[in-house]
Amino acid sequence: MFDLPTEKTSRQQWAVDMPIEDDDWNVGLIVGPSGCGKTSIARECFKNEMVSDFNWFQQKSIIDSFPEEMGIKEITALLSSVGFSSPPNWLRPFHVLSNGEQFRVSIARALAELSGIVVIDEFTSVVDRTVARIGSFAVARTVRKREQKFVAISCHFDIIEWLDPDWIYFPATNQFQWRSERQSRPPVTLEIINVHRKAWDLFRKHHYLDSTIQNSANCFVALMNGQPAAFTAVIHFPHRQSPSFREHRTVCLPDFQGIGIGNALSEFIASLYACRKKYTSVTGHPAMIQYRAKSKNWKMIRKPSVVSRQKGLEKNGKRSIASSHERITAGFLYCGPRREREAREFGLI
Repeated sequence: MFDLPTEKTSRQQWAVDMPIEDDDWNVGLIVGPSGCGKTSIARECFKNEMVSDFNWFQQKSIIDSFPEEMGIKEITALLSSVGFSSPPNWLRPFHVLSNGEQFRVSIARALAELSGIVVIDEFTSVVDRTVARIGSFAVARTVRKREQKFVAISCHFDIIEWLDPDWIYFPATNQFQWRSERQSRPPVTLEIINVHRKAWDLFRKHHYLDSTIQNSANCFVALMNGQPAAFTAVIHFPHRQSPSFREHRTVCLPDFQGIGIGNALSEFIASLYACRKKYTSVTGHPAMIQYRAKSKNWKMIRKPSVVSRQKGLEKNGKRSIASSHERITAGFLYCGPRREREAREFGLI
């Protein structure tokens, strides 16, 4: 039909020059359209480093599938570092997670188990492009922090700025290039809106502790490209001697985790309310505690510790004490800049 020559063997050949031994690197990228030879070249160059599918427990949490020698703190820190910072979802089996969550968890496990070069084929191919870009940034940051070597193979050029690889190879044109300087990730613009507390329904299942919300809470949502990304609620704390505002709930949806949107929204709202009274927050999330402990905008007023919530109960005319479940939390006072103009725009002052 198409006048093709009748050859017994269909053949493609590449003459590839990737001098990756010439310099130190952490992140590499092989990128090009389908059919240009990305996977074939990677298999030849990296052989046994190509990551295949992992075996996951069907009825156990994803945490149980990580190496036994890893402690729970190390596992959860690694999951958080690649942008999977949702404790309720840590306890679920792999097969019930979304594509975006499976993508991040699989990379975390690869980084945990493989000591050599980690090579991921079809990188970001099965996830939404927003998840792909944010996830690429989180993965690259984690790889560099752990001083590992990671190679992504992808047909998507939109991740280049976010992954910011040390080297890139383009099989379609047989071009190899080193990145001479570290690039900052593309800016992220958030739109902050004041919302009814019913918006909490979109975020509640992702909160690490409590799915309830107080009726008096004032609620805010951060939109990224018009999509809800993070939520923060504030309540008034009517202390007799030192009344204040307190952060009530902050949640970032899994697809948007890894680039600091939750912390950015939390600090922005704190800067509004701090124009009126002092603003405090108590959190038990390890990643948020770590961020705030290093931030100039927060002062730790209580180190991570266990504080029981106690209620007085009347029993047979006597007062007894009932304590709720104990967990480690830390207390913080916002001491960063105050945004009076924005506070007026939101009607807070």
